[in-house]
Amino acid sequence: MPEPPAQPVSEILAKWQAGDEESLRRLVPLVYGELRRIAHGHFRNERPDHTLQTTALVHEAYLCLMKQHPMDFQNREHFFAVSANLMRQILVQYARRRNAAKRNARNKVALESVRLDSAMTFFPKQTVDLVALDDALNTLAKLDAQQSRIVELRFFAGLSIEETSRVLGVSPATVKRDWATARIWLSREMRDTGP
Repeated sequence: MPEPPAQPVSEILAKWQAGDEESLRRLVPLVYGELRRIAHGHFRNERPDHTLQTTALVHEAYLCLMKQHPMDFQNREHFFAVSANLMRQILVQYARRRNAAKRNARNKVALESVRLDSAMTFFPKQTVDLVALDDALNTLAKLDAQQSRIVELRFFAGLSIEETSRVLGVSPATVKRDWATARIWLSREMRDTGP
């Protein structure tokens, strides 16, 4: 699927930031395909009977964006990174509610989990608890906010090293180094706090 042109997206984002609320509605058709791709990436290895689907996740993220004041998006990559993070938060909230309901019902079904993409895997051929991953990322953010952002941008938003570099305003070498360090730290953290 071709990417939306960078200039119109950036122009529309600037108009939304300036207070033009209609610009967000004009933006959606330009970015919808990419948002679906990001959402699909979140669901790629989810269980097949998951009640939340790609389209619903995109719509939930859109509603979250509508409720917020216009954000200061640096560029289109930043917009997609924020959208991916919103999707992550929605899925984590969904998993937490689902797990709470299971505990209340004393149902001992395993936690909702997601298999990490093999291209960016922390644990080869294992499933990872989405709630535990979120908790680990929040802990990492307290230790090193940049590494946490890099994981969000690379893993959840699917940005390349170069795109992540532009969003964060750091060199690609820094992104590569922090990405490697964060993966090692998360792997250890998830293993140490796992069941």
